[in-house]
Amino acid sequence: MIRFECDYTEGAHPAIIKSLTETNEEQTPGYGVDIHCDHARELIQQACGQPHAAVHFLVGGTQTNMTVIDSVLRSYQGVISSVSGHINGHEAGAVEGTGHKVLALPSEDGKLTAEQVDAFCKSHFDDPEREHNVEPGMVYISNPTERGLVYSKKELGMLSSVCHRYDIPLFMDGARLGYGLTSKDNDMTLHDITSFCDVFYIGGTKVGALFGEAVVFSNLSIEKGFRYAIKRHGGLLAKGRLLGIQFETLFTDNLYFKISQNANEQALRIHEALEKKGYKFLNDSKTNQQFPLLPDDELNRLEKDFSFARFGKTEDGLNIVRICTCWATRKDNVDKLIEAI
Repeated sequence: MIRFECDYTEGAHPAIIKSLTETNEEQTPGYGVDIHCDHARELIQQACGQPHAAVHFLVGGTQTNMTVIDSVLRSYQGVISSVSGHINGHEAGAVEGTGHKVLALPSEDGKLTAEQVDAFCKSHFDDPEREHNVEPGMVYISNPTERGLVYSKKELGMLSSVCHRYDIPLFMDGARLGYGLTSKDNDMTLHDITSFCDVFYIGGTKVGALFGEAVVFSNLSIEKGFRYAIKRHGGLLAKGRLLGIQFETLFTDNLYFKISQNANEQALRIHEALEKKGYKFLNDSKTNQQFPLLPDDELNRLEKDFSFARFGKTEDGLNIVRICTCWATRKDNVDKLIEAI
C-alpha cells in the first residue's frame, strides 16, 4: 500500500535523524533553554527578518493552536475562523475546551476575507447589547488552508488592516507553511507573514521533522507569559533540545524550503495526470493537497493499491478525495499512481 492520505506518513528528514544522533549524548538544560533552541531561534528570527521576534517550540499543531489562542484571549472572548478551519472541524473542540468559542464564518475555499471579518466585527461592536455575546478577540487563519489554497500578499495585508482597526490579533496556523511558501501561487515571504501576523507558527511535523512547531510572536505585547501557558497545556517539553535541534537543522542551508518544494512538485504531477484524464477538482490547489472528484468505481479501484482521505461527496455523487504529498514523497511512488490513473 502506497500512502497519500496525509503529509505525516514518514518519520523525519535524514539530516534531522543525523543531527539527533550526533547530539544524543550531549548534556543540556531542559525545557528549551539549551544552546540548540537558542540557535534555532536565531536562525528563525533571521529567516523572518525580525531579530526581536519571540520564538517558542511546541510539539504538535492542535496543542499549538489551543495554547496560543487560550494564552491571548480574555475569558469572554472567542476566535474568528473559517468554518473549515482546523480549530473548528478537526481538533475535538480543543479550543472550546479552554472556554473560548470558535466563531465560525462560511467559506468555500477555507479562506477568510477582510470584508467578512470587518462585517462580523462591525456587527458585534455596533450592537448596544454586545456584552451579552462572545467578543471576537482574535482572527485565526491557515496558510495553506484546509483546502490547499494560499493567501496572497494583498489578501493577508487587507486582513491585517481590519484586525488592526479592531485591535484584534491575527494568528496564522502554519502547519503546512513550507508548502504554502513554495507554491506557484505564493507571492509572500516569511518577512511578509511576520509583518502582517501578530503570531504564527512554522510547521515542522508535516514538513520534515519528527514532531514540532515553532511559534513566532512578532507582536510582543501578546507574548507575555506564554511559557506559563505552554506549561499549563502540557507542552513544555523536558527534553526541549529535541525540538531545537530539529528546527536548527531545518533552517540551516535553506533545508525547510528545499524539501517543501518536492511535495508541491509531486502533487502537481498527480494533478496533471488526473486533469489529462478529464477529472475535475474541488479547487485549483498548487500546494501538496489535491482534491480530485472521483466516481465510486474509479476510487475503489485506486484504493486497492493507494490510500487517500475521503472528504464526503458532491451533490452529484462524486467523491471528494484528498491526495496528499509531502517532503518525503518518492518520485517512483508518484509514477505508480500516475500509471494507475
